[in-house]
Amino acid sequence: MSYLEHTVKYTPSGLRKVFYLNWPLLLLLLAVATLGFLMLYSVAGGAFNPWAEPQIKRFGLGMVLMFTVAMIPIYFWRNVALLAYLFTLGLLLLVQVMGDVGMGAQRWIDLGFMRLQPSELMKVTLVMLLAAYYDWLPVRKVSHPLWVAVPLAIILIPTALVLKQPDLGTSILLVMGGGTVMFLAGVHWAYFTAVIAAGVGLVTAVFESRGTPWQLLNDYQYRRIDTFLDPSADPLGAGYHITQSKIALGSGGWTGRGFMQGTQSRLNFLPEKHTDFIFTTLAEEFGFLGAVSLLGLYALIIIFCITSALSNPNRFAALLTLGIATTFFLFFAVNMAMVMGLIPVVGVPLPLVSYGGSAMIVLMAAFGLVQSAHVHKPR
Repeated sequence: MSYLEHTVKYTPSGLRKVFYLNWPLLLLLLAVATLGFLMLYSVAGGAFNPWAEPQIKRFGLGMVLMFTVAMIPIYFWRNVALLAYLFTLGLLLLVQVMGDVGMGAQRWIDLGFMRLQPSELMKVTLVMLLAAYYDWLPVRKVSHPLWVAVPLAIILIPTALVLKQPDLGTSILLVMGGGTVMFLAGVHWAYFTAVIAAGVGLVTAVFESRGTPWQLLNDYQYRRIDTFLDPSADPLGAGYHITQSKIALGSGGWTGRGFMQGTQSRLNFLPEKHTDFIFTTLAEEFGFLGAVSLLGLYALIIIFCITSALSNPNRFAALLTLGIATTFFLFFAVNMAMVMGLIPVVGVPLPLVSYGGSAMIVLMAAFGLVQSAHVHKPR
């Protein structure tokens, strides 16, 4: 009996699939999103508009999308992985030609009812294609230089397009997410050592290129690095964001000031309070215990994804689940480290909490893939 016959015979069909969903994972996603709605309601001064109500509608649409994706057999997603990647790559190229500009960056395509950010979609389709690639590739060839060059090209082409927008944060997430899938697929550690060494050299080149004709980053990105190294040097200018963020984090104490009682957000000292810096609002209002509770919910989501992947004999499904879990982890880890001043500000939203349409819809679709892998694994 072939693996496909085995899968078809022992996986649920029709409405029975609903009972095989990873319900604890779904409830955790709902809990995190609800916390996000409360924070958006709070930063709007106790009003559902302009942020909480649209976010609730987007989450509802995302839930429908997640259920739809989950009901489709996992082998279908394996078969369309290359098409999905090429489609998203085409959207990234389209952004370069006719993309909307916001805050000095050209990252969005206006669809009328929402602005789509193709780089968010690429985080998922990149993982899909890499998982399909390593499912197709025999294990003995995984570390061969020729077969390592293919996934490197798959990762670096969209990364270069995203970096040109410019969007350094998403570029880093693409490289780290893709690299994780390669590592999990069994690529030899020596390649990663070489990449780390190249990364050190690149960082050195970034600093050396400043002020030269071949400068590698934009001026505002260098200012972010300066702010990260010494926020107090310009507390009312480039260091304003992170300085106010640290004040909000520290003023929350153990239990916080109380819901809708955060002075930094209520008095508009905290910039981007509904997007990238919403975690500091949560920490100010609910304190250390509230921040740790959110971190605990995120950790449980990762644990349920890993448990599902380890119990799945389908190589594509397991790699896809682990790749999406890694991307999700990088989302909140980078955001939290950014607002706490541990890394430079790179513009990464807090998943399911920060206000934003593209990130919410794409993330729910990604968890639909995780659910599809879970529902359709052999039993």
